[in-house]
Amino acid sequence: MNEGTPRNQEKLLTLMEELGALHKGHFLLSSGRHSHTYFQCARLLQFPELARELGAELAAFFADTPHDVVVSPALGGILIGHEVARAVGRRFLFTERKETQMDLRRGFTLEPREKVIIVEDVVTRGTSLLEVARVVEAHGGVVVGLACLVDRTGGDVELPLPLHALARVAVETWEPAACPLCRAGQPVIKPGSRGN
Repeated sequence: MNEGTPRNQEKLLTLMEELGALHKGHFLLSSGRHSHTYFQCARLLQFPELARELGAELAAFFADTPHDVVVSPALGGILIGHEVARAVGRRFLFTERKETQMDLRRGFTLEPREKVIIVEDVVTRGTSLLEVARVVEAHGGVVVGLACLVDRTGGDVELPLPLHALARVAVETWEPAACPLCRAGQPVIKPGSRGN
């Protein structure tokens, strides 16, 4: 479920192209799916002032939503999640994966019934958002909002709340066995925090 039409989408996508954050090729995504398009948001967020501006734009979606904490999955969501937390004046936590299990570590805790906004950089299948939501609930928190810089779900993903995004891009993805780029013999690249 997606919420609203992104503001300044064209401007953001143009900026991503200019800064080398939007790549074309054959990529293995963290979801396990393959795609011809990859968003490397770290290339945007390396500029503190730009990261601050993008965080403030995402935070604006939650002006009327009571919340206590912002939580993001490591590694991709940390920078933008921190900037959203700065914009809303709330504390920021992140989840980490230990082996296959996502959890709060480093002594992070949630108070019972604390209201949480989950922020990610790019959402493709919603897997990380859902994992973080389960962690939040397991620690006694309540998820009240979901946000990302780029929503590439195409609206095909069931999420518990509307997903707010600065850009919505319909990008085709495939299971590896059905990938036409693999069939064409194009080498696959595993970019991002779990690859190169």
